[in-house]
Amino acid sequence: MDRLKILVVDDESRMRKLVRDFLVKSGYDVLEAGDGEEALDIFFKEKEIALVVLDVMMPKMDGWQVCREIRAYSKVPIIMLTARADEQDELQGFQMGVDEYVTKPFSPKILVARIEAILRRTKQMSDEEVLSCGGIQLDKAAHQVHIDGNPVELSYKEFELLAYFLENRGIALSRERILNNVWNYDYFGDARTIDTHVKKLRSKMGEKGELIKTIWGMGYKLDV
Repeated sequence: MDRLKILVVDDESRMRKLVRDFLVKSGYDVLEAGDGEEALDIFFKEKEIALVVLDVMMPKMDGWQVCREIRAYSKVPIIMLTARADEQDELQGFQMGVDEYVTKPFSPKILVARIEAILRRTKQMSDEEVLSCGGIQLDKAAHQVHIDGNPVELSYKEFELLAYFLENRGIALSRERILNNVWNYDYFGDARTIDTHVKKLRSKMGEKGELIKTIWGMGYKLDV
């Protein structure tokens, strides 16, 4: 899967670094801007920016103006960051075409999960219909899995879990990240749910179940 580009705009360098580090760990390329003018320069210079994380209060040009300029040319998803939990600001943001509104302080993990949810919703994340790796073939449209040519019956969540592993093959995935993406970020379950589903999935995959490696103290990785 190609690495998607995220533009992070905030005049606080520590905030940009915090968001950048979490996004890079999640497999994204990150571009940074410290003010509104720099943000627009980068946005119109770079190709294929998938999403913009945009602070409201910034020098030179605030987030609202940046949002207006971008919206005049593009429907790229925008997440606004603000230190004010003001309903009027929030309404203004949604009227301008903002996709999400996040109030500081926030959890970087939740921000990444919201970014991934928006990208899925706007169909920018991998839309390959057939995923294959190491003798495993998963057809999203037909909702079928074959291993070495033989059909394998999986539950809905087992199918989603295997698809997520295939889309991120070779990448170590934390239990929290798997929960965020397969069960969605607002799922309030126990991370042990992942262990139970992985155990069942491995069992149904037979010898190929060994391709799902346990990363002790973290999560799992599908590796061929």
